[in-house]
Amino acid sequence: MKFAALLVCLLLAGCGKAPENGGSAFDLNEALGGVADAGFARATGSREFHFPQDHAAHPAFRNEWWYVTGNLQTAEGWRFGYQVTLFRIALSPHPPASPSVWAANQVWMAHVALTDVESGGHWQDQRFARGAVGLAGQSVKPFRVWLEDWEIVGDGAGDFPWAIGVKTRDFTLDLQLRPEKPPVLQGDHGLSRKNGELGNASWYYSMTRLRTLGDIWHGGEHFTVTGESWLDREWSTSALGADQAGWDWFSLQLQDGHDLMYYRLRRKSGEADPYSAGKWVLPKGTAETLAADDVALRPLRYWRAASGARYPVAWEMTLPRQQRRWRVEALVDDQLMRTGITYWEGAVKILDAASGRLLGYGYLEMSGYE
Repeated sequence: MKFAALLVCLLLAGCGKAPENGGSAFDLNEALGGVADAGFARATGSREFHFPQDHAAHPAFRNEWWYVTGNLQTAEGWRFGYQVTLFRIALSPHPPASPSVWAANQVWMAHVALTDVESGGHWQDQRFARGAVGLAGQSVKPFRVWLEDWEIVGDGAGDFPWAIGVKTRDFTLDLQLRPEKPPVLQGDHGLSRKNGELGNASWYYSMTRLRTLGDIWHGGEHFTVTGESWLDREWSTSALGADQAGWDWFSLQLQDGHDLMYYRLRRKSGEADPYSAGKWVLPKGTAETLAADDVALRPLRYWRAASGARYPVAWEMTLPRQQRRWRVEALVDDQLMRTGITYWEGAVKILDAASGRLLGYGYLEMSGYE
């Protein structure tokens, strides 16, 4: 559900620069709505997913992302959250007419972030590049997605294990990821409808448990870490409808082996959209579809950004069918992504709503609050 990354790329495609100071200088629905060149493919009907082939790019579609988040800790219990997103957008469904090696019809963007839970710090960075002269792109064998020296790399056959390598001014990530569960097809066998308009949907799958180990360098210190990561993969040409304002997206990993993905789409009127949806993933990897009325969300506590926007950083989440009621709360309140567009994305903990017992960790993304 990594729509936030899409917004900046579409803005770049439209006017050549991002808004200053992280401001939202354009309409969300124009960026994610149904207007696109007729030459792009759209997510409709049905398709067969094939792995590892579907880890690779789908250039017939306008938008695509490789989105990894995770909760990691040292042997001493020092906790970190991280995000690495690589995003592709096609400016045109046709190859560039110019023979220049600099000509490209693809724009790439990356967002990365690190949350140091113990210190309460959160750092982020972003990059942009055109898909030309090796600056950014995606290859199959070996699997690789990269923007300059930020990269996700797989094995020679294009599959897991994956390695993440990111170096910024504030932190460095060197991580290895191995799946503990098979891919989960989101929505209806992978077709994730965002509203009732034909084609306003994505092809969407998740790897909900990726055993992670590696190293983090930050603040002049080196940390050896282990933990769990989550991969979201989506490709589409259009998504949101004209009456939709934003979303609240949860990826949760419980200590008992269950996982949950749920996104609540919010209408401009403030109510939840009936196309909100998710998956309840069992310990052995089988999944149950969740509709909008299968999950109840209630904000419990807010954090206020400098802009004045209020973000719900603690939620009560209830799943009546699964007989679960949780408090999902930010590990650090200020995990605001002050990038080309402002959105909140960060590490959360999952507590039993009645007893307060720790049940697991996850990630939360919130947009449309500015």
